[in-house]
Amino acid sequence: MSLLAGKTALIFGVANDHSIAWGIAKAMHEQGARLGFSYAVESLERRVRPLAESIGSTFVEPCDVSDDSQIEDVFEKSADAFGTVDTLVHAIAFAGREELSRPYSETSREGFRVAMDISVYSFTALARAAAPLMKNGGSMLTLTYYGAQKVTTNYNVMGVAKAALEASVRYLAADLGPRGIRVNAISAGPVRTLSAAGVSGFKRLYRQFADMAPLRRNITPEDVGGAAVWLASDLAQAVTGETIFVDSGYNILGVPTLEEHSSS
Repeated sequence: MSLLAGKTALIFGVANDHSIAWGIAKAMHEQGARLGFSYAVESLERRVRPLAESIGSTFVEPCDVSDDSQIEDVFEKSADAFGTVDTLVHAIAFAGREELSRPYSETSREGFRVAMDISVYSFTALARAAAPLMKNGGSMLTLTYYGAQKVTTNYNVMGVAKAALEASVRYLAADLGPRGIRVNAISAGPVRTLSAAGVSGFKRLYRQFADMAPLRRNITPEDVGGAAVWLASDLAQAVTGETIFVDSGYNILGVPTLEEHSSS
C-alpha cells in the first residue's frame, strides 16, 4: 500500500519544477497523497498551476504569508475543498539580496525583520491555521539548512533566520504534540534552486560539495522528497521536534577536505 494513501497535504513554496517543494510534492503524489498548492505572488501562478495540474491537483490558491487575512482565506478554502488536512509543507524563505551580500553585522533592521517574518514567523502562522484541520493528528514540515547551526559563508541573516526556524520547530512540536501533530524540519544539502541562486558563491559551494560529503554526491529534490514522505507517513509517528539532515552526511564532518583528483 502507498505510504500516504488517503492523506491530504498542503504545500507552500513551489516556485518551479526545480524547487525542493516540487520534489516533495512529486514524492508525496507518488505515495498516494492528495495535494493542494499555494503560491506567493501572481507571477508564480503560471509556473505552479501547470505543475499542480500535471499530478491531478486542482487546488492552487494565492497566499502572501506576510498577510494573516490571506492565510486565513487559504485555509478556509482548504477546509471547504478537503475537509481535513494531514500534512503541511512549508518551503518558504526570503531575505533581500543586499542582506545576503554583506556581513551579518551590517544587516539592516528592516532586512532582519523581513527575513524573520517571511522565513520564520510564516511557519508559525501557517501551523496555527493548519492545526484545526488536522483533526486526526498530522505532520508539519519545514525546510532548513546547516547554516542555521554553523557559520556558512555568505548565508548571513538567513542563517540566523533558519536558526530561529529550527527553534520554532521544537516549540511548535511541544505545543501541538498533545493534539497528535508532529512538527519537524529537513535540513537539505545544497540544491540548485531559484532561492539558492541568491546566495553569493553558491555555484562554487555546489561544485565542491560532492567532493567533501561522505557519500560523495550532491543532493536532489527527490532525496528531500523521500525524507518528507517518511516524516509525513505513519512510519514516523513517534518523530517530532527534530531536524533531519538530508545532506550526504556533510553535517557530521569537523573539517571537510576536498577529494583529490589525479590529472591525466
